[in-house]
Amino acid sequence: MKVGLVSQWYAPESAFIPGNLANGLAERGHDVRVLTTFPSYPLGRIYPGWRQRWRHRETHGRVAVRRVPSYPSHDTSAVRRVLSYLSFAASSTVAAGWLRDADVTYVYHPPPTAAAVAALLRLARRTPVVLHVQDLWPESVLASGMVSAGWAGHRLERGLDTLMRGTYRLASAIVVISPAMADLVVRRGADPARVRVIWNWTDDVLFRPVPATTEAREALGHRGRCTVMFAGNLGPLQGIKTAIRAAAGARDRIDLVLVGSGAGEDGARRLAADLGADNVRFVGRRPPEQMADLYAAADWQLVCLRDLPALAGTIPSKLQAALACGVPVIASAGGDAAALVASSGVGLVAVPDDPVGLAVRFTEAATMPAAARTELGRRARQLYRERMSLRVGVDQFEDILTKVAERRGPA
Repeated sequence: MKVGLVSQWYAPESAFIPGNLANGLAERGHDVRVLTTFPSYPLGRIYPGWRQRWRHRETHGRVAVRRVPSYPSHDTSAVRRVLSYLSFAASSTVAAGWLRDADVTYVYHPPPTAAAVAALLRLARRTPVVLHVQDLWPESVLASGMVSAGWAGHRLERGLDTLMRGTYRLASAIVVISPAMADLVVRRGADPARVRVIWNWTDDVLFRPVPATTEAREALGHRGRCTVMFAGNLGPLQGIKTAIRAAAGARDRIDLVLVGSGAGEDGARRLAADLGADNVRFVGRRPPEQMADLYAAADWQLVCLRDLPALAGTIPSKLQAALACGVPVIASAGGDAAALVASSGVGLVAVPDDPVGLAVRFTEAATMPAAARTELGRRARQLYRERMSLRVGVDQFEDILTKVAERRGPA
């Protein structure tokens, strides 16, 4: 099978799903070609050592990659974000010939504009499309705070709704990351017969159970008491301020360590200072190869999201990373993320946007016996291996892509 893979985000960026899938399919004998742009996530600046140019090609193992220029942006400016998305849509469409022999095109969403080249190939060559939905538009865009309410926000919502309905109609199969998201895309106009749930995986090479090291504990500033770690984007949808308020309320019980950065970091730092929360520490971004050690050095991993309808089907990637590392989870979230943690017995759950309730969970975590915490970690690792691992995900995608490609008519 010849697979064309389109994603605005690709290795060496932290959005590892497309790269993992490309390599997994190639290792099984499929011919995989990737169309992407130059790495800039999450800071919106081209990585050092990279220079945008038109005819850039590279090889990752058995996977051939072509990168096309785009406008890099990942800040809170709606205009710059739109320019970034549209620029990749335009440049990837111009480079559609790179994927002209594909039997099926896989598109990683967001943004939906990445599907532009797939739409062209569908029109010109009847190449079927598999859309992999990670984030629900327009809900998540409106909830991010980048767009103000009122007439402009209403027009944008209508425009994005129209775009998404068209994108869903384009796809021969729509893969979503949770059951709640499946329901939401169907409400947005997707054909239920074309929708399938595949849980995201994490990077199985980087995230695995390892012994806690002195160096990792020092990196977290571990003080010999219960340490809760949040790892990832400190953005407007993550509910970081709720976590900081909860940590301030449980300052005699736990330390909260925030590993990462993002648009909400400055506000989070100000809040911690205003509350006098000296048990909250910011350690910044760390290289991916250090993260398993940091996970092992913490007692619990925190997954938090704001209480928004658009996030009911969101499963933050940090949840899979924690499960893969065999670490228990505190989920300050609703929807499928909370349901998964509660039903599988891998951690504690708090109502989202409730700092008082989360502080209670922090206290419960701090007083839980070590043996009970170890059992939660064992269940976490088992859940990941059986339902969310890379092997399981590639099995499912290979099945979908193969069936869709077989139904393709003559080009």
